[in-house]
Amino acid sequence: MAQSEAYEQAKAEKLQKPSPFEAIISGTKQDQIIYQDEHVVAFVPLRKQAPVHLLIVPKERIPTLNDITEDDTILFSKLLLAAKNLAAEYGIDKTGYRIAINTNEDAGQSVFHIHVHLLGGMRLGPMVEQTYSEK
Repeated sequence: MAQSEAYEQAKAEKLQKPSPFEAIISGTKQDQIIYQDEHVVAFVPLRKQAPVHLLIVPKERIPTLNDITEDDTILFSKLLLAAKNLAAEYGIDKTGYRIAINTNEDAGQSVFHIHVHLLGGMRLGPMVEQTYSEK
């Protein structure tokens, strides 16, 4: 199974330019940052999908989850720790929250700079439509 040619072409073009997150990380849009440390930044996305919806992004650009290596173990742990801490700060740690990382075409990845979606503040329902069947 492979990605479509159109997706591969769009992905290659996007990887040739800075990601939309790099403007936020570099400081030209610092006002959007709600959390940062030496490894990660967090901010509210342009299109929220829940009352609490934050993107947690490593300052180092890694295009997809498929591109992480053993050397990224600490960085990836920092992303998850930031998600846990932000869930507590936003009061969704007890009621429940979801973290998601979209990787490539079938998952709907459109920005090729790995990022964690932190979603909560409402009943989120199933992650995917419950229509799949082995039959």
